[in-house]
Amino acid sequence: MKVPIYNQKGEIIGEYEVPKVLEDLEWNPALVHQVMRWQILNSYYPWAHTKTRAEVRGGGRKPWPQKHTGRARHGSIRSPIWKGGGVTFGPRKEKVRAIKINKKMKRKAILTVLAQKFKNNFVKMLESLRPEEYKTKKMHEILTRFLEKRKTKKKYESALIVIPENDRALIKSVRNLPYADAIEARNINILALLNHKYLFLEPKSLEVILNTFLKKNEKRS
Repeated sequence: MKVPIYNQKGEIIGEYEVPKVLEDLEWNPALVHQVMRWQILNSYYPWAHTKTRAEVRGGGRKPWPQKHTGRARHGSIRSPIWKGGGVTFGPRKEKVRAIKINKKMKRKAILTVLAQKFKNNFVKMLESLRPEEYKTKKMHEILTRFLEKRKTKKKYESALIVIPENDRALIKSVRNLPYADAIEARNINILALLNHKYLFLEPKSLEVILNTFLKKNEKRS
């Protein structure tokens, strides 16, 4: 399978042969869903935490005598039915949501989504992703030559720029674009791939991805 290589003006300047290891991968929705769920749950932090009646302050003495007051009987002002009392069945931070998967599943899921994007023509191979001038306006001009407009707040189809190595200036120039994000190739993950429709790659970016997520004994032909 061959895909065109573009320059930053949107002109085709050559072809790129997609590695056979990606071409042979079949879509596996169950695996992709499992790895996606793993990343979501493992990145979850239990901010919500309520206290039970045993943990809130006060309530050491009985509010009023059991009998002869004409009022309902109560044993503590920290009862869940009192204002300021404990919470019954509220969210607790002790609950562990994290799940485990093995590395082979994670790597295969990432490569599967990448292969599917190649097959659906959602990958744009550029000769170079670095603009002449590191400015948001320049990156906007380059990306919008390839993206379709949408009637949403983002205004364009979502795009993920995958750079071969860390380039802070490029990442900063993309940061203010509502429809685009930039990520280093070795840090690519399943959610980043699924949350963006289009991928912008350099040939070197794809090499870094394959070197990171393929085993040494697997062919990259």
